[in-house]
Formats: sequence, C-alpha cells, structure tokens
Amino acid sequence: MELSLSPSFSLRISAVCPLPDTPSLYRKKPITHTFKATNWVIGCPNNLPSTGLCCHRSCSRNVSNRQSKRVSIRACTPIGAAGSEPVYQKVSEFRDAFWRFLRPHTIRGTALGSISLVTRALTENPHLIKWSLLSKAFAGLLALICGNGYIVGINQIYDIGIDKVNKPYLPIAAGDLSVQSAWILVFLLAVSGLLIVAMNFGPFITSLYSLGLFLGTIYSVPPFRLKRFAVVAFLIIATVRGFLLNFGVYYATRAALGLTFEWSSAVAFITTFVTLFALVIAITKDLPDVEGDRKFQISTLATKLGVRNIAVLGSALLLLNYIGSVLAAIYMPQAFRRNLMIPSHTILALSLVFQAWLLEQANYTKEAIAGFYRFIWNLFYTEYIIFPFI
Repeated sequence: MELSLSPSFSLRISAVCPLPDTPSLYRKKPITHTFKATNWVIGCPNNLPSTGLCCHRSCSRNVSNRQSKRVSIRACTPIGAAGSEPVYQKVSEFRDAFWRFLRPHTIRGTALGSISLVTRALTENPHLIKWSLLSKAFAGLLALICGNGYIVGINQIYDIGIDKVNKPYLPIAAGDLSVQSAWILVFLLAVSGLLIVAMNFGPFITSLYSLGLFLGTIYSVPPFRLKRFAVVAFLIIATVRGFLLNFGVYYATRAALGLTFEWSSAVAFITTFVTLFALVIAITKDLPDVEGDRKFQISTLATKLGVRNIAVLGSALLLLNYIGSVLAAIYMPQAFRRNLMIPSHTILALSLVFQAWLLEQANYTKEAIAGFYRFIWNLFYTEYIIFPFI
C-alpha cells in the first residue's frame, strides 16, 4: 500500500484482497484517487493494525522555499514471517524433545567410555595409528549412541505411566513427543546402528551389538519386561554398560589396528571396575523413582528395602571399587601409574563418603536423592576420563 501526499498530490492505494472463494490465492486491485490540497502534514499513527503497516517519511524543499511533504505508507504483510516462525519453532521443539528422549547423561557415559578405551588401545600401539582410523572410530561412536538411544527410547515407550510420576520432564510423558514418533525414532536408531556396525566392524562385533539391543529390548518390552525383577534388571544393565561396551570397543579397536584381541591389565581393570559401577548405577537409579514404582507395582530393591538402605549399599559397593583400585596400583606397579591412580581414587572415595554424609543430613529428601544420583554419574564419567592416563 502506498500513499503519497504533496501540495498537489495523488493518493494511490494498492490493496491485496483475498478472493472469498479461494483464501489461499491473492489478487492485487489498484485503487487510485486524486486530490487537490495545499501543504498538508500527515503523521503515521502509532496504533496501526497488526497487518504490518510501516511508515516512511521523507521531506524535500526546493530553492523557492516551497515545502513539499511526502508520506509513504507501505503495507508489509507478515505472512512470510509468520509462516517461517512456526516451522523454526517446531524444529527447535523437536530437537529439544529428541535430545531428552536420548537421555543425555547416558550418552555422555557411552561416549566417554568409547573414547577412553579407543585412546587406551591407541596409546598401547602408537606405531599403528593412522588417520584412516578416525572415520571408523567416529562410525563406532555413532553406532553406540544409536544403540544407547534405542534402549532408553524403548524403555520410555513402555514406561509412560511411570514416567508421568517419576520423570514428567521426559518428552513422551510430557506430551512433547508422540508415541508414534517415538516408535519411528527407535526403529531408525536400531537399524542405523546395526547397519553402521555391520559395514565397519564385522560379524563378531555385530553379534555383540545385537545382543546389547536384545537385552535392552527384553528389559522393557512385555511380555518379558525383566525390569520388574530387581536382580535380573541389575545384571542386564551391568552386562550392557559394563562388559559389552568395554570389551566390544577394545576388541573392535584392536581389530581395526590389525591386532588379535588380548586382555591387558588396564582393560581388565576398567571392565571389572565399570561393570561393578554399572551395577551400582542400576541399584541407585531407582532411588528417585520409588513413588512411581510402588504405584505401578515395579519391584526394585529401593521399594523393598527402603531408600536409605539402598543408598548405603550403593555407596559401600563403590567404596569397595575404589579400595580395589588402590590395592591394584600397589600390588601391580608394572601395570598402573601409582602416582596418579592411588591419589585420584582416594580423592574420589573421600568425595563419595562426603556426598553420602550430605544425603544423610538431608534426611533422604527427593531433591537430595536426585543430587546424589547425579553425583554417582559424575564419578562414572571421571573414571573414564582418567583411565587413559593410569
């Protein structure tokens, strides 16, 4: 829309009028009026309707001091902006829901474990390092993230009712991701992971990967739903996150280097340590979920023995882990760097004792339990970070 005024001015309005029978099409209709006037001054009102009217003023003066004021009003339709904003918003919302669907804290553990074991295998054989291995390492990491996403995703699909009580922030429970979309995602994650592994790592690693997916499936999916049985559930989590991850990554890395598999003292240590640690995670993960588990009759040690007893049990098992690490460094100096392994695990053990004391002082409130569980995951990450150096 354009409006022009001057001492002798013309008013020209170009309107965009929708056709009543075809609202998605638009037709321009020029409307022209001519007026005669003298030296008008027109201001743009501040309360223009939300159709996007924008005012632009320009003033010019000729040599004879005659003033000519011109006001140009341009109609700026917001259709383009309004059409693009919802698309961007939807993409942003889906990205956020998908990231929560993947359970980021589990991805961090998987990624750190993979990177740590690959780094260890490469530092043990530095003469075999080639840049071509980088793409295979990235493919392996991507496959592990896909497998991790499938396992935590399938669990959310069958735990919607429980998650609405225990974890209402998860995307399906919160209504941010439909069940149909979740099924599509877990299918794509499983297929993508299997294809990546099969094309890059051979039949043995593919079979280990498939075993991990299978265990993750029967953990959550009826009629098996083995998470209902505390001991079996713990063993599945410890096997997948402890043994299969560490053994599989180290085996695949040595195979990529052209080496046959053999246990090293360090890899045997981290596999044992993390398997026991994964057992502790499996035990303590139920601490914040007692309310929902009781409501849906999910049998866990936390519902049977109580939150305080399970927190003490988990802390005691981790302390045994750290004591064993210190003893391994003392009695196997040829396999570990004692000047790093002993003080680091001593500090981690003391910090665990301190956090357990804080939990006791907080009287095991829900917030304190959630903080304690996050701290256990931080200890898990820390072990993988220091592993290549011990």
